[in-house]
Amino acid sequence: MTADPTLSDRTAPGPANGPAAPPPALLIDLATGLWRSQTLTAAIETGVFATLATGPATAPELAGRLGIADRPAEILLTACTALGLLEQHDGRYRNGPVADHYLVPGRPDYFGDYVRMLAEYTAPGWLRAAEAVRNDAPSKPVPDPDRNMFEEGNRPPFFWDGLRAFSTLTARRMAAVLDLSGVGRILDVGGGAGHTLIELCRQHPQLRGTVLDLPHVCGLAREQIETAGLSGRIGTVGADFFADPLPAGHDAVLLSMILHDWNEEQNRQILASCLEALPSGGTVLISELLVADDKSGPVDAALMSMNMLVGTWGRNYTAAEYAGWLRDAGCPRVRTVRFDAPGANGVVIGVKA
Repeated sequence: MTADPTLSDRTAPGPANGPAAPPPALLIDLATGLWRSQTLTAAIETGVFATLATGPATAPELAGRLGIADRPAEILLTACTALGLLEQHDGRYRNGPVADHYLVPGRPDYFGDYVRMLAEYTAPGWLRAAEAVRNDAPSKPVPDPDRNMFEEGNRPPFFWDGLRAFSTLTARRMAAVLDLSGVGRILDVGGGAGHTLIELCRQHPQLRGTVLDLPHVCGLAREQIETAGLSGRIGTVGADFFADPLPAGHDAVLLSMILHDWNEEQNRQILASCLEALPSGGTVLISELLVADDKSGPVDAALMSMNMLVGTWGRNYTAAEYAGWLRDAGCPRVRTVRFDAPGANGVVIGVKA
């Protein structure tokens, strides 16, 4: 009988009369990572979690509700249960806690759009990651490679839907650990569709702010701000932060998951513009997945940096690198506040002299 290659916890035999080799579990987990992500994608796209939110079901019952055959229904349900997304009791399946909270469409923290964005927007570039490494250039295809990837039409509309839960959950954790009581007005530079600033304003009632992004993105932000009922507290400014001066009148500037898109020279330019727009005593907040100063990890920051290699000309940086740039830009006081969230593990804070 042929051994099952997925039994990754077995110790591999070593050379004759030699020490046992380390088990290949790490390699198998890495090599089959696509299997896990695509199982999740398949379950979302076929409606597994949405359907089970209406009540538990057997595999044949769910197959009938989804309009698929019994065989793929059973295989998919078994895989989702093994991955911890579903629970099974007496042959009936139901959503587990994570799936029930994050994977049922219409619920506040729905994460399915983020999974779709990864599957349809970022995955094609990841499948050519070695090309990005060899060429030191993005491997992610875009509709018009001769234009900036951030220009209108060069990213699909669902990109912003995908970032909604990702940004909101990150902002929620950031708001819980940051003391923003002394901040009255905040400028969210590269604020996208406004999800981060919306959540910060929800958590801090005194806060008012402005989303600054390219004009076509600001149109999306205004829609989200209006839906959130925060039009009286959050405005938008359509601008290119490389070409246009940043608006004054704010006592803090936020750069949330922005600087990882760019190289050091460009980031120094962005920070100089931020400092120019702030009064003395104003604050710059850099929220990112920070790479460890010794470049040993952590995994989420290191892999996000790989994602930048695949898709942009940037990478993820260390807290020490950001601190050095802030000091050079005119912030003698710099500190880092750590937290745990999907899109960031810390905020590097600089105060303008």
